Amino acid sequence: MSMRFDWYQTETKVVITVLLKGAIEKNYNVKIEQQKVHMTADGHELILNLLHPIVVDRSSHKAFSTKVEISLSKESGVRWENLEQKADVVAELSTRQAKNWDRLVSEEEKLDEKEAKGEAALNQLFKKIYGSSSPEVQKAMNKSYSESGGTVLSTNWNEVSKEKVTVKPPEGTEFRQWDK
Repeated sequence: MSMRFDWYQTETKVVITVLLKGAIEKNYNVKIEQQKVHMTADGHELILNLLHPIVVDRSSHKAFSTKVEISLSKESGVRWENLEQKADVVAELSTRQAKNWDRLVSEEEKLDEKEAKGEAALNQLFKKIYGSSSPEVQKAMNKSYSESGGTVLSTNWNEVSKEKVTVKPPEGTEFRQWDK
């Protein structure tokens, strides 16, 4: 048998009032999850699939003589239009949870790589090299690029660590020091 309830919200919390006389005598139990509230009491059950996520650690419940008050701390200060998700949204969310997000991100990165052209493709290549490199290689890349004014990019720390990296302008151009 289901229970009657009402709810209201403030900027920081959602309060659900479940009408239940003698809740303590009826062995009531409340389980609060990030997007779900489940309450049972001797033959009564209430399951709410919440519209937005909540902070479980800052949420609580308390029994009174005629009701149980469940206070849920909002994860963000968003105004809730409804307390619960619609049934089709719940089904879609459970389907979404089964997706392999790492695979989706990998596919998206591959698409980005294929679509990139020119300078964007080159920058993407450097980001990939830098991101997948050891700290030593990253240090070499940073030092060579900054000391050469962006004209040299080396991944060899043994070579770069010994002395200052000299400026090597592109062929057909010359390097000039700015006068101050």
